Amino acid sequence: MDYSTNVTYLFLEGHVELEKYRYVYFVITLTVYILIICCNVVVLSIIYTNKCLHEPMYIFIAALLCNGLFGTAALYPKLLSDFLSEKQIISHGACLFQAFWLYTCAASEFTLLSAMAYDRYVSICKPLQYATLVKMSTVKKILFFCWFVPSCEIGISIILTYRQLCEFKLKRIYCNNYSIAKLSCGDITAMSTYGLILLSIVVFPTVIFIIYSYVKIIDVCLKSSKDFRRKALQTCFPHLLIFISFAVTVCFEVINSRLEGNMPHIFAMIMSAENFVVPPLINPVIYGLKLQEIWNRIKKMIWKRNMHVFAD
Repeated sequence: MDYSTNVTYLFLEGHVELEKYRYVYFVITLTVYILIICCNVVVLSIIYTNKCLHEPMYIFIAALLCNGLFGTAALYPKLLSDFLSEKQIISHGACLFQAFWLYTCAASEFTLLSAMAYDRYVSICKPLQYATLVKMSTVKKILFFCWFVPSCEIGISIILTYRQLCEFKLKRIYCNNYSIAKLSCGDITAMSTYGLILLSIVVFPTVIFIIYSYVKIIDVCLKSSKDFRRKALQTCFPHLLIFISFAVTVCFEVINSRLEGNMPHIFAMIMSAENFVVPPLINPVIYGLKLQEIWNRIKKMIWKRNMHVFAD
């Protein structure tokens, strides 16, 4: 604690051989962050500038990519700063805010993936009712729900975590709610129990709904023509792949936070970092390559740019 300003600071001690590899870490992290921004911005700009893509499916994709950018903005700038700093510290309040931001984006990712599953389910299984069930006003309400409800749920968790600390060293490279709670002086049973309940509320209904949606979609596809089956699976496959990838990385993070200290440190840090590298990097790549409408416009944009270069 800094007694001159009455501000409590935490030391982030999760870095592996930082003194030796700080510039290597910095360059790699900066490169990944730039790639994440560029890949997401390209797909977002394609969706924004093409009015024919202003449909619920593409709006949900844009929301998912924006959510990924919000999440990485909570991590990468601080991480890059730490790599070049002599001391890796953060105030208690800022640490709680970072945890709130990261967890809210993670929970919102699940709700957005559920919304996308609902959109595909209605589009393929109930095409005649699609215009009625998935109106633009409905899409706006769903998007509000996808961000507002997780922020309230995580906000309660942060309030339960906010208490006097007896320890000030986090074995992490960023702030994790459960790790912060373990530094507190009092009993953390209430916070830990709420965290497990919240995890079950956020994850299990989402998984069950998405599995149900895809069982129904596959059933309809098997009874339909080959061309319909191909088009349906072409739009559903990227979503399913992204959901599986995100669910796996979240499971790794939960295991990592709960079993902290019981596994090799370098492995634990890789597990904790991959959740903010893999999903935001592969989401725009998968949607850009697998969805024909987006991929055709990306190729068209590249072709126009090359033509301008040759003309000059």
